[in-house]
Amino acid sequence: MADDIGTQLKKVAGNQTLQLVHQGRKSGKSYEVTIWFIVEGETVYLATSNSSRQWVRNVLARPAVTLRIGGQSFTGKAEPISDEAGRAHVMELVGQKYWYARPYMWVFQMLASAGLATDRRGAFRVRLDSSSS
Repeated sequence: MADDIGTQLKKVAGNQTLQLVHQGRKSGKSYEVTIWFIVEGETVYLATSNSSRQWVRNVLARPAVTLRIGGQSFTGKAEPISDEAGRAHVMELVGQKYWYARPYMWVFQMLASAGLATDRRGAFRVRLDSSSS
């Protein structure tokens, strides 16, 4: 019997990066980018410090994605997290997993609060297909 999504994700949650395969918003061409990720239960979160990146713009236009993590592939749809509480939750998870990034995150938050930096952070929730494996 195949493992459920939560069990599969638990096995790869400790990996540092995943390969996000997404489609170009204009060309439809397949692209792959290596990024950080967080697993919480049966949900994968993606975060970025710059929502102007090409992968973010592409995923907003074409949300079907493939996530390659530690020899496993998962397919699903990426949904932007637009509420501040949701984004804050994802950023907290990023700080927990990637603890070495916390000082940079703290400095950025201070600069943004003082109006010295523009907050371009973004976060996505990936709803995985049950047939992923």
